[in-house]
Amino acid sequence: MEQTSVVQLHQTKPDHECPNNLSLRPLDVSDIDDFMVWATDEKVTRFCTWETYTNKEDGLNYIKNTAVPHPWFRAICVDDGPVGAITVSSNSGDDKCRGELGYVLAAKYWGKGIATRAVKMVAETIFEEWPHLERLEALVDVENLGSQRVLEKAGFVREGVLRKYVVVKGRCRDRVMFSLLSTDHRQAS
Repeated sequence: MEQTSVVQLHQTKPDHECPNNLSLRPLDVSDIDDFMVWATDEKVTRFCTWETYTNKEDGLNYIKNTAVPHPWFRAICVDDGPVGAITVSSNSGDDKCRGELGYVLAAKYWGKGIATRAVKMVAETIFEEWPHLERLEALVDVENLGSQRVLEKAGFVREGVLRKYVVVKGRCRDRVMFSLLSTDHRQAS
């Protein structure tokens, strides 16, 4: 049985403008109103592989059928209120040593160090929670410079551009591959 964890950060010294009470916890159907803030914002979903949500029913279905049963899907919370989400998806078979990181944050919270801190919180725990992982990857749209900075600040290595890698919202897009290895994390600790 997989254990669900809550990761909390209570900072004594603020990191840029990052709130002092930042935590990661499972997203629940009761979080639907907060979820809809970022999921309905086209500015937020511009680079996401999923379409912008247009109604609460679809959002509830996503939370119930995807977020809740997902093995590592967490709400990024400020004072326990969700302002975004972060996930790690595990591969299987010969690729089980790799996991993929994804995250989304409400536009109101951009530029405050929240996404960077959330990614660091995941990096601090995921290799212990999932000992089979050797590599955590993140694929970022080549035009999403903010997300690229988040990963670089969190210690991920930019490996290169995957040209015409994926179709997003009807257009074939380039992706930048970032990675963090379990050994990178141990060296940084």
